[in-house]
Amino acid sequence: MLAIDLQNLTKRYGAVIAVNDLTLRVTAGEIVAFLGPNGAGKTTTIDMMLGLARPNSGSVSIYGKTPAAAIARGEIAAVMQTGGLLKDFTVSETVEYTASLYPQSRPVVEVLDRAGIRGIADRRVGKCSGGEQQRLRFAMALLSDPRLLILDEPTTGMDVEGRREFWQAIREDATRGRTILFATHYLDEADAYADRIVLIREGSIVADGTTAEIKNLASGRRVRATLDDADLAVLGALDGVIAVEQRGDSVFINCSNSDVVARYLLTSTSARDVEISSQNLEAAFVALTSGDTSLATAGQTA
Repeated sequence: MLAIDLQNLTKRYGAVIAVNDLTLRVTAGEIVAFLGPNGAGKTTTIDMMLGLARPNSGSVSIYGKTPAAAIARGEIAAVMQTGGLLKDFTVSETVEYTASLYPQSRPVVEVLDRAGIRGIADRRVGKCSGGEQQRLRFAMALLSDPRLLILDEPTTGMDVEGRREFWQAIREDATRGRTILFATHYLDEADAYADRIVLIREGSIVADGTTAEIKNLASGRRVRATLDDADLAVLGALDGVIAVEQRGDSVFINCSNSDVVARYLLTSTSARDVEISSQNLEAAFVALTSGDTSLATAGQTA
């Protein structure tokens, strides 16, 4: 069964096309990372899935229902980046109040445990850190036991350990059959936890596949070296060099022939600590969402 079925979805705001003829299908039980730069159309697409915005054309189906019908049946829930919390309520009061809005809900103690915030149940929301407030939103989203959970930047404000524990909880939920779609700027989260990655740019999907397939769309290798006085023009003119970037005393070179670059750095410059690596998810993300086709393998589609 399809959990999400978006067909030729288009959303305009005046002359701006936020989502452009987007078609996306997600089967039940998948964990999908929905990635793109700021302004790519991710949040607008999510808003249409949640019934918070109406498309100008196209259709949205959640488990075969309209977003409104799916929400009414508790089949879809979301963890958004901001909003939705009353600072004078305690954590438990917030969850209890939200639970009262559903005809049936999971026990408050259970969702507090699942979100890892039972220990701060008596703390006022206004005294919670940003990461703790995100965990509270997660607990609220679990109350209806949704079949589809949408996460928009869910780990904003969490420390490294908090992010790890959050994603462990998400993965455990997914093993029980819950479908997860999440948007994040932490590409390591997409790399580690997604079954599938969908990249969006200017309102359209530019790549869709497994993590390995998306990585393969970034051609060549990356060379990093410590080089204080790097001549970027000379490096950029070397055979096979695609892009050169200086960050402090380090230089990063995307290239199709790493041997040529490494040989030049080691014999003709004062470079040290030279490292050569295959392209990663970040490289594919930049290549496919920047519109710079020179960074991606020509004609390849995941």
